Amino acid sequence: MTTDAPPMRSVSVTSVGIPAVNGEVQAPEQVVPAAAPAAFGQMHAKLVIERGDSPGVEFRLAGTEAIIGRWDADNGIFPDVDLDAHDAEAKVSRRHARIVYKDGKYAIEDLGSTNGTYVNRGRRLLPGNSHVLASGDEVIVGKTFMRFHVIA
Repeated sequence: MTTDAPPMRSVSVTSVGIPAVNGEVQAPEQVVPAAAPAAFGQMHAKLVIERGDSPGVEFRLAGTEAIIGRWDADNGIFPDVDLDAHDAEAKVSRRHARIVYKDGKYAIEDLGSTNGTYVNRGRRLLPGNSHVLASGDEVIVGKTFMRFHVIA
């Protein structure tokens, strides 16, 4: 099939939309946003897997509440700390626990999990009862061992 339309040509463009002078393709500059100022009343902490299927994996916690569990699209469960890919034995419940930031303190609460939530290898947390967390505390959900850190 032949058309009378002029052939299309490709022109490289810089990151601000100006054609390059020498015809070389210029990659756009990588812009790294500055850290947003800490919002009042929101948590700035992380959980780091220490033992389990994925040691070293970090989960940043933001907002005032973070759910720990396993992703389940069929039931509409999308936890903030999704351990689905890091829990091959499925010992973590879909909605296992939650961390809440309130009045300047972090607390963890078991949500009725099957295999329990533990802090610093203490007694199993009772569902619905919160336990205050400190930076450096060990948090165990199922067979996944994590370390809780407050981010300054």
